[in-house]
Amino acid sequence: MATALKPADSVRDRCSPEEWQARVDLAAAYRLVAMYGWDDLIFTHLSARVPGPEHHFLINPYTHMFEEMTASALVKIDVDGNKVDDTPAPVNRAGFVIHSAIHMAREDAASVMHLHTPYGQAVSAMAEGLLPHTQTAMIAGHDVAYHEYEGIATELEERERLVEDLGTKHTMILRNHGTLAVGASVAQAFLRLYFLERACEAQVHMLSAGRGGLHNPPQGVEGKVEEQSSGAGMAMLAQGLAWPALLRKLDRHNPGYAE
Repeated sequence: MATALKPADSVRDRCSPEEWQARVDLAAAYRLVAMYGWDDLIFTHLSARVPGPEHHFLINPYTHMFEEMTASALVKIDVDGNKVDDTPAPVNRAGFVIHSAIHMAREDAASVMHLHTPYGQAVSAMAEGLLPHTQTAMIAGHDVAYHEYEGIATELEERERLVEDLGTKHTMILRNHGTLAVGASVAQAFLRLYFLERACEAQVHMLSAGRGGLHNPPQGVEGKVEEQSSGAGMAMLAQGLAWPALLRKLDRHNPGYAE
């Protein structure tokens, strides 16, 4: 018989309104990842920086399925991986290594999301990486970096190479591993990850039919799509349109994240 998950004590009254909002958004993102079938049991991680000068960030307790995540269950840690809150919930070292590296190096990385989906892993193992054969791939592809596989990310020395490889990009394909996205908000990181994952899924289906009949997009169109899908428009699309709609979807199908 399964052991019932004990609800986390509410931390809403013990944190700032800004931190609570970050918690609610991040918990929602965990449940949305599960809803879209992108989760990997209790593994992989989504994180968010806690507003303020302390350089703390929120990450999942290594006990919860993504569909169970709540704002109060999230664990607050510092850049050295130490828990700030008094909680018995464990956190995963690999999640700390990848996420802390990017949070520390990129001021615009308020949220970092990393997945191990079958489609993302499949494209990460392809020598050519993400191909520009679909509109979604062109939306995502101009902003994709690549990082070579170094084993399970538990070594602190890998942080420097992760940051160097990411550069100024907002998404990354971790070779033989999975996908990653950063954003100035949870909403932006999630939408970037959505486009990258959809592009990977389309590529796997596309290549399953063979390479001989692929239609190459006209010369110059990749640059046009980059101009059309970059800048402030993407932020507005994420924060003002897509994210509220996603929260309404979540409220219909798996409410309870804001607890």
